[in-house]
Amino acid sequence: MLHRGHQNTDGTGGGELTVPMAWLYAEYIADELLRTGDLMPPTSFEFRAGRDALALTIFLSDTDGELPGIRVVTQLETWLSLTAYDQPWQDWIGVRMSQLTDEASASEGPAPDLELAAAAWRWLEETELLAPDLNAVPGGSAGVGEDDGPKVWTPAWQLGLPLGHLAIHLF
Repeated sequence: MLHRGHQNTDGTGGGELTVPMAWLYAEYIADELLRTGDLMPPTSFEFRAGRDALALTIFLSDTDGELPGIRVVTQLETWLSLTAYDQPWQDWIGVRMSQLTDEASASEGPAPDLELAAAAWRWLEETELLAPDLNAVPGGSAGVGEDDGPKVWTPAWQLGLPLGHLAIHLF
């Protein structure tokens, strides 16, 4: 049953399920890039951070409203430049999310793709993962093994973004 205000009497658009295909496709591409790179187990939080960061990049870089389909390879350079270390990725995400939110508000239609992208962005911003402290003092009292070195809590997007960038390079 439809909620009041969503009832339709003209036979168009009444109660149909809107499938977030653009977001699901962006997430699929990101997943495949990370799996191909074989950088970490697909069940890890780090993998999720990389997948979500890449999926956001892929989804939000699609300014034509149509993901590239089989032309994914032609977009790799764009995604590489957006995820590069010296780029203001976090600011770019905020601007693009605002633009798409404004467009969705103007259209007054459902925006399931945008809702999933917003949820991914919230998770990337609010979740912190324990990662190696790359700013630690060299020659400090770090342990012998990789896991014994200094660690710091890092926002998931700051860990996922370089992983996504590296996965694109390895592709």
